[in-house]
Parts: sequence; C-alpha cells; structure tokens
Amino acid sequence: MIILMKKGCSQQDIDGIVRLLKEHGLGANLSTGSQATIIGVLGDKAKLGDVNLELMDGVEKCVPIMRSYKLASREMTPEGRTVTVNGVVFGGKRLAMIAGPCAVESEEQVMAAAQGVKAAGGRLLRGGAYKPRTSPYAFQGMEDEGYRILRRVADALDMGVVSEIVSHDQIDVACRYCDMLQIGARNMQNFRLLREVGRSQKPVLLKRGIASTIEEWLDAAEYIMSEGNYNVVLCERGIRTFETATRNTLDVSAVPVVRERSCLPVIIDPSHAAGKASYVTPLALAGIAAGADGLIVEVHPEPRVAMSDAAQQLTTASYQALVRQVSAVAAAVGREV
Repeated sequence: MIILMKKGCSQQDIDGIVRLLKEHGLGANLSTGSQATIIGVLGDKAKLGDVNLELMDGVEKCVPIMRSYKLASREMTPEGRTVTVNGVVFGGKRLAMIAGPCAVESEEQVMAAAQGVKAAGGRLLRGGAYKPRTSPYAFQGMEDEGYRILRRVADALDMGVVSEIVSHDQIDVACRYCDMLQIGARNMQNFRLLREVGRSQKPVLLKRGIASTIEEWLDAAEYIMSEGNYNVVLCERGIRTFETATRNTLDVSAVPVVRERSCLPVIIDPSHAAGKASYVTPLALAGIAAGADGLIVEVHPEPRVAMSDAAQQLTTASYQALVRQVSAVAAAVGREV
C-alpha cells in the first residue's frame, strides 16, 4: 500500500505517519517528488488493525499496490530511481555505458580492451572473473585473480568495475574489487544469492533469466530491495525462444513495459542477445530507441582468439563506431551519451 500525502502537507504530518507505521511493526519508504510525497508501507497492512490512515492529518488517500513486487514498482516511486556507480548515473538523461571483455584472460588483454572503451568515453569496465558455462569443460574464468586484474586496470584508467558473482560465498571478495555486482541470467532466481547481495549494499546489475517473465524478473529485484539495497539496475539480455538465427531473442518490448511497471533503471545487453558481432549494433540502437537507460557490450582487443563468446565480441574500433551511432539515436529520443 502507498499513502499519498496532500500537496503542501507539513513535515510533522509525514513524521507522524512514519512513526505510526513503525509503532505497528511496519516499514516506511518515503518518496518525495516535485508533485507529491508518497509513503510506501512495507509489511503486512493487517498489522494496522482498525487504524484508518486516511483520517490522519496530511493524508490525501491510500492506494493498494496489487503487484507482488512493492519496492520495485512504479507506484512506490513514481518519478523513478537512479543508481550511481563510479560517478555514472543509471536512469538519468545520460546513457550509462558498460563495456569490456566477456572473460578476463590476462592483464594485457583487459588493459587493451579497457583503453579502447575509455577512448570511446566509457567509464565502467565489465569483465568476467567467474564464468558460469553450459559445459564443465569450457573456460571457467580466472576467478579471484580476475577480480584483481579488473581492479588494477580500472584504477589505472579511472574506471569502475562491473563483474559477475555466481555464489553467495564470493560476495565479500567481489565487494573488495567491484563497484557493481552482476547477477547473471542463470542466477536470477537464486534467492539466497539475491538476499545476500541485498545485504551487501553494493549496486547490483540484475540480468533477466533466459526464460523468465518480466514479473519474475521484477520479483527477483524485490528480493534484493527487501534487504534494504535499492541500488538495482535491470538488464534485458535476450530470452530463449524457438528462433535459432540469434543466440537469444532480444525482448525490446521489455524496456517500455519495465519503465511503465517499475521504478528501476533498465539497460540492454545486445551482445548476449545477438551471439554475432554484426548484430550487436542494430540491437543496441533498437534498445536505446525503445527507452533503455544504457548498454553493456562485450569488447575484446582480438575477438578471434577470445577464450569465450568470440563470435559476439566487438573490436575496440567497432565499439567506438557503435558509440557514435548510439549517440545519434540517443539525441533523437532526448538522451545523450
């Protein structure tokens, strides 16, 4: 339930509502916008018993939130949330651009990729230290050493680090080296991991599961937010369908749906959707045109010799060309890179 306060209500009115909720064992999420102040009620409203909140000073009306995800809902924060990572804002006018290699292979490889990303204006470096792969015989990543390499390169270039964690027992180590923790598609419904990441308070990039509905995706975000971590960014990376021409089917329609239903920023991963480098730029442009708040793209200095996902990784030159085209589309829809 949300409590819509009257325009011009006093701080004393707001404090009184928050105090009452806490006295009844309920939480309060305060959202102050340019048009109205909204108090989100966290917990079972049955605890209020016979209390009629609409009779309290300053209250305009109470509105139930029918969705299973409350904190992630647009109703809870009508003006939307922003998430800041290393000075990069997700959800603002400027698009957030994350790029780097699929997997960390060596410090030289990461540095070469990062320099190309930096030259294109990028400030967030992605790279897989732990690689959850379909085959147990495929390259699984450099693990903790991969995190350390990413941190050294990022520090040298004044960039932030975005990298995936695959288990709750990696969180402490990952938090020492990463500015944003990525939850991959395979772990979107790993609820213990989601809760632990929520307790970490680190910004989280939550990818959509390979066959998950939008509601399931937002419910997953709710697990993180329910632990007090509201710094969640959603990532549409393509879903599994009958089509085999691409690696996954990019659900561009998910962007406007999420923006309507949720207060969280949403970005696009065209690399995992495409599976082929030549498709990455067109999908990226489609995502930005649809209203995405940014992109996460795989970039490798020599994609042909990449140890994972070679076919879909861009060269640094190709990435810089992508950014130029994205800038044009962004300007057309009132955004900027």
